[in-house]
Amino acid sequence: MQHLGKRTWVIPEGFIPGSSTGPEEMLSHETACILNTGDADAHVQITVFFPDREPAGPYEVTVPARRTLHQRFNELAGDGEVPVGADYASVLVSDVPVVVQHTRLDSRQPANALLSTIAYCAD
Repeated sequence: MQHLGKRTWVIPEGFIPGSSTGPEEMLSHETACILNTGDADAHVQITVFFPDREPAGPYEVTVPARRTLHQRFNELAGDGEVPVGADYASVLVSDVPVVVQHTRLDSRQPANALLSTIAYCAD
């Protein structure tokens, strides 16, 4: 199958809620859902931008050919880890076209909230 999508995606709104209710699988989180429809692995770099400090990353993830990856921002490790309870934005750059969707689960209250939208395609 052909590579559907684009190489550069922007998620201008990011926020990981600082608390959660319910079981572990309902942990508040923010996710970049990355779809790779092509026959080659996608090597994606994620850079995270903040209002009050230099960017973090790039974090590197691989999405195998003809697969999807739901990369939680909560799990990005290394110097400049994405903080909980703080505003941020992100830019994802892939070496092959992919499609990116942004999702947040906010379980700070027993009545959970789920937000989901297609990221902005920048190329």
